[in-house]
Amino acid sequence: MLSLSVSISSSTPNFILPLNKSLSPTNKSSFNGITIRHVCPNLTPSLFSATPKSSSSSSPVMMAKREEELNEIRAKSTEELNEEIVDLKGELLMLRLQKSARNEFKSSEFRRMRKTIARMLTVKREREIEEGIGKRFSRKLDRQWKKSIIVRPPPSLKKLQEEEAAEEAEKSKSA
Repeated sequence: MLSLSVSISSSTPNFILPLNKSLSPTNKSSFNGITIRHVCPNLTPSLFSATPKSSSSSSPVMMAKREEELNEIRAKSTEELNEEIVDLKGELLMLRLQKSARNEFKSSEFRRMRKTIARMLTVKREREIEEGIGKRFSRKLDRQWKKSIIVRPPPSLKKLQEEEAAEEAEKSKSA
């Protein structure tokens, strides 16, 4: 008797299924184009379903945290959202500069900032939909908004400049 090892996914264990040439065609199931013959009755068909199992990363605690963050974002006005989006994009630029200069930085900040910006833009678009603004007009407004942005340093750079100015003031004071 021959045996076949079938790997379903990285999160589920490997199963060894014996192959028997005398099986009837009713015992066949397909999985990603591969024909698998079931001989062991103890294997459940739910193992071969196409729906992925929920990962441990989306725990109820994380979902509550995201909901809380979304509620904070929704509580802000559209102008506040626009200002914060510009600030976060500036912070993202500063992170990219730190990365290119090979300075120390938290790589997880990239993802966190991108997700926060996406959430804010989503809330902004939800408000536009509630007002009845169409997709095409929304893009036009977005282009106008981007052109009207006044380039300014991000908050982290402002903070760094203030710290340097304070140090220089202390040096000049003590000298």
